[in-house]
Formats: sequence, C-alpha cells, structure tokens
Amino acid sequence: MVPASLPVPSRLLRCLDRTRTLLAVLLIVTGGVAHAGDHAWSLRADASPAQIDAALERLGTELAEAPSLTDAQRSHALLVSGRHAEARHAIEQARRALEDGGDSAAAQRWVPMLLLATAGEQDAQAYAQAFHSAFARLDDVAAVQADAALAIEPAPVRAQLAQALATQQNAATLSETAALNLIRLQAVLRAQTLAAALAPALVAAEEQRRFVIDDNVRIPVSADVVLSAQLAHPRSATTSLPAAMLFTIYTDPPKNRQKMLLAAAHGYAGIVVDARGKGQGTGTIAPYEHDGADANAAIDWISRQPWNDGRVAMYGGSYEGFTAWAAARHHHPALKTIVPYVAAIPGQGLPMENNVFLSANYGWAFYVANGPMLDNDSYDQNERWSQLPRRWFASGRPYRQIDQVDGTPNPWLQRWLAHPSYDAYWQAMVPYGDQFNDIRIPVLTITGYYDDGQISALQYFKEHLRHRPDADHALLIGPYDHRGAQSALKPMQLRDYAVDPAAQFNTPAVTFQWLDHVLRDAPRPPLVPDRVNYQLMGANTWGHAATLEAAAGAHRRYHLSASQASSDGYHRLLEQSPAPGQLRQTVDLADRNEMRHGYYPFPIVAAQDEADTALAFVSEPFIAPMDLVGSFSGDLKVRLNKRDFDFTVTLYELMADGHRMQLSYYMGRASHVRDPSTRQLLQPGQWTHLPFDRTRMVARRLAAGSRLLVKVDVLKDAMHQVNHGTGRDVSDESAADAGAPLQVDWHSDSVLTIPLQAVAPTG
Repeated sequence: MVPASLPVPSRLLRCLDRTRTLLAVLLIVTGGVAHAGDHAWSLRADASPAQIDAALERLGTELAEAPSLTDAQRSHALLVSGRHAEARHAIEQARRALEDGGDSAAAQRWVPMLLLATAGEQDAQAYAQAFHSAFARLDDVAAVQADAALAIEPAPVRAQLAQALATQQNAATLSETAALNLIRLQAVLRAQTLAAALAPALVAAEEQRRFVIDDNVRIPVSADVVLSAQLAHPRSATTSLPAAMLFTIYTDPPKNRQKMLLAAAHGYAGIVVDARGKGQGTGTIAPYEHDGADANAAIDWISRQPWNDGRVAMYGGSYEGFTAWAAARHHHPALKTIVPYVAAIPGQGLPMENNVFLSANYGWAFYVANGPMLDNDSYDQNERWSQLPRRWFASGRPYRQIDQVDGTPNPWLQRWLAHPSYDAYWQAMVPYGDQFNDIRIPVLTITGYYDDGQISALQYFKEHLRHRPDADHALLIGPYDHRGAQSALKPMQLRDYAVDPAAQFNTPAVTFQWLDHVLRDAPRPPLVPDRVNYQLMGANTWGHAATLEAAAGAHRRYHLSASQASSDGYHRLLEQSPAPGQLRQTVDLADRNEMRHGYYPFPIVAAQDEADTALAFVSEPFIAPMDLVGSFSGDLKVRLNKRDFDFTVTLYELMADGHRMQLSYYMGRASHVRDPSTRQLLQPGQWTHLPFDRTRMVARRLAAGSRLLVKVDVLKDAMHQVNHGTGRDVSDESAADAGAPLQVDWHSDSVLTIPLQAVAPTG
C-alpha cells in the first residue's frame, strides 16, 4: 500500500519562520554534553502550572549540585532553582569562553538569560538597568545579535517544554539527558517570557541610538511597479557607504529588519527590497519572472542615493540567492559582488529537477504569491501538503490535475507545467550559456552536500567557470542542508549523521568578511583561501583546491556487473570490465500500491542497508582510507519497451559495521539526459546510452573496510511525476496510459565515474 507518510525533503520545509529558526539556534548554543545518572521525578498528568514550576525547581536544585555540569548546564539549573546571582556568574563564564573562542555571535544568544539572572523576574527597572549595562559593552554587530535573541517568542519554547514533560508523564526517574533538557527549556522559557514583556521598547530605543532606520523606502521601477524596502545605516557614519542589498519574495518585516540591521552593524547601508507586489509595493506578484530586472532597477536607484557610495553588493539564500544571480545577468556597473547561498535556478532545481517535476514544494506558490505578506495560514497546513502527493499518486490522475485533487487551483504550477523543457521561459531568468562570460564580478557561492538546492548552486559555479575560466568565483561547501548552509550556527547532528566539529562556521559572518574583502580590500575570509573550499566529512578538516578537478585528485570507473547477485542480494561493482550481460527490471506503472527505491537522503546514515526495489551493486572493500571529493557521473546503457522513463542512481558508503551513509544521487528523465532544453525520446527495443553528470557534490573520507554501494532504479513514487513512457507530455499522462509494464534492461557496459583518491600518508 501507499504509505501514509513519506520522508519529507527539506526543500518542502521553507526556511523556518524567524522565531523557530532563532529558537533552534538558541537551544543548540545553550545546550551541553549530557552525563549519565538518574533523578527522581514525579508529576501528575493534570499538574497545574505552579506544580510544574515547583517540580522543575526541585529538579534544578538537585542538578545544580552535580559536579560534572558545564557552565551552560549549571546556569540553567541555577536559574530554574531561583539562584540568580550564581546563575549570572555561570552565564558570564559561558559567554567569556565563547568570546575567547572567537564565537561572539553565540555569546550574545545568552543575553536573555543574563538579563534574567541580573534583574530577576519582577523588577522592570532592574531589567532596564541590566539591559543598558549589557549593551553598553557590545559593538553594533553584537548588539544586533543580542536583539535577535531577545526577540524569540516564548510560545514555541512553551510548546517544546509541554511536549518534553508529556513524554515523562509516567516516569518515576529521569535520565540525566532528559533532566537537563527539561531544565534548559524551563530556563529558556523564563528568559524569553521576561524578554517578550520588557525588552521590545528597550531594543527599539537601542536600535534608534545606533542606526538611522527607514522602514518605508519606495523604489520606482516603472509607471506601474514600485518596490518597498527597509533601510538602515550606522548613525556614526560620516560618509556615504557601500550598500548590502537583499532582494526577497519572503516579505517578513521583523525577520528582514534583523538582516538589514546586521548589514548596517557591519558598516554597510543595509537594505532589504521586497519583490514586486510584496510588502507595501505595487505590481503583480510573479515568482521568478521579473526579479532580475526589478533588482537591477533597485541597484540603479540605490547607486544614486546620497547615503550610497555608488557600490552595491547582493547576498542571501535560496530565493534570495537566485535574485542575486538574476540581477547579475543585467551587469549593472554598481553591482560589485554577490554572495548567493543555496541559490535556486528556476527550472533546474525547483519546481523540476533534471526535467522531472517534484511535489516537494507544492504549497510554496500559495505561500509567496497569495498576497503582499507571506501566507502562513495556508503554508502551515502541514497535513494538507504532506497528504496531497499521496492522494494524487493513489488517484492515478495526470500530474496536471494535482491541484484538482487538492481542491484549490494552483495557477503558478500550471504555468510552470507548460514548460517541461528548460526552454526560453526558464533561460530568461538567470544567466544562461555564454551570458556567464560577461559576469566579471567576484562571487562567493555557499551550499551544502545535503542542500536540496545544491544542484542549482553548483551549476552556477560550474557554468561560470566553464564560460569564464578566470572568474573570481569561490565555492564554500560542507555537510549542511538547505537551512544549515544559510545559518549562523550549524546543527551538529544532521539526519543521524554526526557532523565534524570543524564543519561549524557562521554564514553571515563569512558573508561580510567577503564583502569587506571585495569592497574594503580586507583579506579573504580565512575559510575561503582558494576557489574550491570543502569540509572533508570523516576527517574533521577542510580541503582547499584551485579547481573541482584538483579537489577530486583522481577518478575510478566502475562497471555494473550483470552476474548473479550474491546471497546478500548485491551485484558486483567492478573496476574491470565484466562479462557482457544485462539485468532486467519490470515495473507496473499503473500499480499505485508500489513506490520504488527512495533516493532522498533521509536519514543520511542508516543502521543498515535495506533491500528494496532497486538493483544494488557493491564494490570490494577498500584496504585503506580513500577520499571521495566531487560529483560522480555515469553512462548507463539501457534498453526498454517504452519511449521514456525516469530513473535514479544513488551512491552510498557501506561501512564495515553495516551502517550505510548516503553520499550523492542522480534523479532525472531519460529523454532529457543529454539536453534539458530538448527532449529526445528513446526507441523501444533499442540499446541507448544515458550519460549523466548533474549529481550532488560530496567530500567524504571513506574508512578502510568500507565499500561503495550503488542503487539504480526506475523512479516511481508520490513525490514526483510518474513517467508512463508514452512520449507525450508527462504531466498529461495518467495511470490509464501505463499499458504493458515497463521493462528496463541495464547492460553491463554501464559505467559510473567516481572521484576517488588514496589518502596521503600524512592524512
């Protein structure tokens, strides 16, 4: 049967709202290492708030005496038990350690607790005094970071605490991990509740003291289009400044205000410009279609303002990374550099990837295009969006009718479905082909191995250098997902993968280091000494190289053997040419009770490999550690009984202990594998080659004893169009068009090329 729920790609999850994002960061920073030990616990299911507070106070009192706690953990226990003076000392020690370690941003996330510990919970005057005392010691950047921490709403914290308490409802004891988590949440809740009541007026006055702020900027584009924007620059500035511009369709004034102020705190004229029709602007909302021209008009307007010195930089993630590239296509002389993170290429990542439309972000058009602000009410209907792909898949209806299954017309999806090839509609949105040769400004691309948008971000990088080999374009990449690559603090656990400590870095901080380098002749960011800069997973180190080829070092070719599978179900992945042969898969495309192999990396690390519908091939174990750095490619030789099909190739590390780690994957349409802009249907019954290379980059040190595992399969599931192989527009095919089951023969001449090099003796 079709499963009730599916693994949720992170591309389905928009960059979380401001409160949730900051809360996640705060809880990471104020956490610590848990220690073993049980603690007595008793709390009735119907306990009152006062009884809950009393139980947590007792627990905090007990934990505060534990000798093994970190300063962070002890501060939580002391705050919850009411020992504010001692808590303040522990917090100051924790902040000092972070400052000494060079992480000022993390230190400022402790400010809400510091103010609670200093002023207590009742005295507004004491809180104001503590606020002014703390902020008097902060520079502008630290002050903005502290403001962001104070702005976290208490409601999500309260919900997390209630959930954590519910899981311990019948417990007589708590593990130390559970006890520390409860105390941490209670401490954060108290600090943020107090901040929500007392900090807003203080923060507003502090911002006005430090910055000149205009929340009502209007930028004329044409007679019918005016863009709204927010602007800030340091009050201390005595001359005009370069501008740091973020151009966004995500109109969220409080969140965008923080970004604007952070740019101003770094000494720039920080400006956040809303896309047409968004915020207080005019014009018709049109995702992707006019952003390049509109951003170019905004650059032109900014460059002529008295507060600007004629230079503009653009930065930002996801859609905002796309708009930076869209603007660069117009070559305005005032645009001096861009720093796009996880940047989208419309038509080559979303809403389709390698010409296959995805349902993962189906609700996004409603979120951004339903009105001048973000439509959170629609987008937060998680049950609706998670169940819709399953309901459509089970119905067997054409993909073009998925909005009829939903019950609400989706005009933007229908507009995009009219362009199943990467045609002139998509090509007009960002630089394409030889247009990259004319982009002569410095670029810093930031993305992650597990960023769903990496396929686009890496395509910009490759195309820019292919057309302009001397381009000043640097890549910064590591084990991050779509949100993590944009964040000041990276989670150290990502879908069951334990991230190396060396992978931690602050994306906004690196952004302004890059802007300072380009616009103020400062040194390059320390993390970006070369063109290709990658975190080598499993080695806890960074690598740097002049090119992707140099980073890879060497490549190995592996053949998909057609010999009989071993007793564990694996075929052989061979470096030498195997005996000629083929393996056949038969897939009933009309059967909606079956979904094929899931290529998506959720989890990244699994306890073991599970047999599924894919053909699985394993290499011999490596006798020594190997570094795999780069993107794999392939040339598959196939024969089928239809005119087209969609397929996946997934690359894993199969560790000696049985754990499986996903490294990279390809997902795409056979008829577009050679050219995303032109469809070339297959000839039924004839062998054909499918060369592909638009896969994810990864950098991983493979341990001795590990093997490579490759899984190939037909793509058929609820999160994608179903290609029934008729040769017609796939969006118009239904289960009734399935006809005879699809038969795919995979020939042993199929080859994968994988970047692999032996680890040098020095490591």
